[in-house]
Amino acid sequence: MGVDIKNILVKKERSLDELKGRYAVDAFNALYQFLTIIRQPDGTPLLNRKREITSHLSGLFYRTCSLMEKNIVPIYVFDGEPSELKRRTIAERAAVKEEAEQLMRKAKEEGRIEEAARLAQRTAKLTRPMVEQSKTLLEAMGLPWVQAPSEGEAQCAWMAQQKIVNAAATQDFDALLFGAPKLLRNLTFSGKRKLPRTNAYAIIYPEEYDLGENLKALGLTRKQLVWIGILVGTDFNPGARGIGPKKALKLVKENSTFEQINSKLKEPIDFTPLEELFMNPPYEKVDSLQRKRPDAAELKRLMVEENDFSEERVSSALERAFGKEDERQSSLDKWF
Repeated sequence: MGVDIKNILVKKERSLDELKGRYAVDAFNALYQFLTIIRQPDGTPLLNRKREITSHLSGLFYRTCSLMEKNIVPIYVFDGEPSELKRRTIAERAAVKEEAEQLMRKAKEEGRIEEAARLAQRTAKLTRPMVEQSKTLLEAMGLPWVQAPSEGEAQCAWMAQQKIVNAAATQDFDALLFGAPKLLRNLTFSGKRKLPRTNAYAIIYPEEYDLGENLKALGLTRKQLVWIGILVGTDFNPGARGIGPKKALKLVKENSTFEQINSKLKEPIDFTPLEELFMNPPYEKVDSLQRKRPDAAELKRLMVEENDFSEERVSSALERAFGKEDERQSSLDKWF
């Protein structure tokens, strides 16, 4: 979700081969992607023998291994307590999911399997146990993760500002409002993807948005970009009625204060708490984030024994991802 300002921004398409280094990945954003797209033909998520959902584990493990194989180290950042300003959005999303679940059940009962599968993608829910499982998996893979005090995108932005990582990796443009020098979209989503409601496929590339370059091109300060986000609408406010990114850009460039902008809106916006949230968001200070070698026994327990993933496939993915790290070894120690 996030703020819809894509149409006024300039992007650069990147290949995974160009993106070596560390990236702060919005964990909730990525896990919701995995829960949404990793499904069976009828829309049912991946399940283990106990009928527990495992789509999040599949996506997190195999996508992370693929990134590591390209010398990309994802540092997953988990959301903390949401801002009070986000309560409305959370309630609206819950209502949308409930409606989609009802429509999905009806479609299945009536034999409309393709429609049911599409609706199922709108019902993805990330539970607390799933989050804890994901953290346990990352630890078993030897990868550090970060717990944000509040918004994950804000923590990612701070880590990018401090040059702890190369960029904030998330689908949400909010990261730019939070001050990320670089935003990288599609890192956990790139590759060949089926287009909705068709049998066609497209190649999705990572997209890089440079905050400094975009501010210069638009003739804005970061605070003014935040104003545009507030006018368009974010996860923290509904925005001004009838105002899209281009109208918002015009308003911001024609007025030097938000008070002046408010005088031209039908319904003034209480912008002060929103501006403060984006300009001075809470974050957790982190120092060096050290990697460790994967724990083969723990990975086997979690992925193979508890959740029924293929031992051969898990072992193969690990060897591709981590097997070249120590070139003094002729081959990787046997995983399992």
